[in-house]
Amino acid sequence: MKFESLPQGVRLAVEAAQEKKAAGITVLDLTAASAFTDYFVVCTGFSTPQVQAICTEVEAQLYKSLSRSPEHREGYRSAEWALLDFGGFVVHVFSEQARRYYDLERLWRTAPKLDIPDRPEGPSSERNMSDSPFGHEHFSGEAVSRRPHSGRSRQ
Repeated sequence: MKFESLPQGVRLAVEAAQEKKAAGITVLDLTAASAFTDYFVVCTGFSTPQVQAICTEVEAQLYKSLSRSPEHREGYRSAEWALLDFGGFVVHVFSEQARRYYDLERLWRTAPKLDIPDRPEGPSSERNMSDSPFGHEHFSGEAVSRRPHSGRSRQ
């Protein structure tokens, strides 16, 4: 699965989440799963305001570009797990703790998955990536954990 092959709405949702520095963005392709939707966009926010900002940006960009609003939304106020249902795809924005607890990637592990690399200016920019032996490489493979990084600061 390639980013360019995703439906425009899914791509816009991913880009909007990136604008608000969402981390661990993953797209799950549920088209073959006979599910209630075709795609999940799953990402992590590190504070209640960030989770809310991600949701607001996704809604704004989809309305601006495609005149689409969510058919259903949940969890915006609690901000542990916010959900935006656009029919053909659902955006899930989790806190770190809620994402580990619900682990949608494990529940839908048979679905094709596309992991979107975090942008360098995201929450991980507090670390100097040039000091890392791994630099900015993107890894793909089963040996690499798909879970969000738990050691990130909430500052």
